Amino acid sequence: MDGNTNTLRRVALPAFALGILALPLAGAGAQDAAGQRAMVAEIAQADTQSLTDEIVPASAAATDFDASFARFDIDPPAPSVGTAAVDLDSFDPPVEAEPEVWRSGVASYYGAKFNGRRTASGERFDMNAYTAAHKTLPFGTKVRVTNPRTGKSVIVRINDRGPYARGREIDVSRAAAVELGLVQRGHGNVELALVD
Repeated sequence: MDGNTNTLRRVALPAFALGILALPLAGAGAQDAAGQRAMVAEIAQADTQSLTDEIVPASAAATDFDASFARFDIDPPAPSVGTAAVDLDSFDPPVEAEPEVWRSGVASYYGAKFNGRRTASGERFDMNAYTAAHKTLPFGTKVRVTNPRTGKSVIVRINDRGPYARGREIDVSRAAAVELGLVQRGHGNVELALVD
């Protein structure tokens, strides 16, 4: 073919077309059967090469060829409005919200006298762990206890029942009381927030 105007392209024949050509004719005689075998052999050979020629205009072939390569000789298009990159100097990361205050009340603590004894949950009390006793919260619940006077807070895990003194909301371990600044007075007002 003329290379200036047209290009020769090889394309695959559809498989179903080959299958239709290979169907034997019903009631064919011995001669016809031999002819059919020869035809099937030709089709099988064609199936391995199942290509046929198609003439494509040279302009379409050139377009396909050019489109298959990235262009490095031109600048990329400028981003459209609204798709500018984030300015990291003025970007404020999202702030994690503090848990909401669930309840306020008086906290006391228990320490050496009860250290090593079994708690209501069955585990042994460790005054140096961040645990607490509460009357109703399920065992394993995590609570952020905050001393509003100092702003200090600690997360404790409920593993015991109490406190049994009237007007007390929670009993924390000695380690938690030290963090909250409650050891000297023995008790203090706190805010409780449930932690997920």
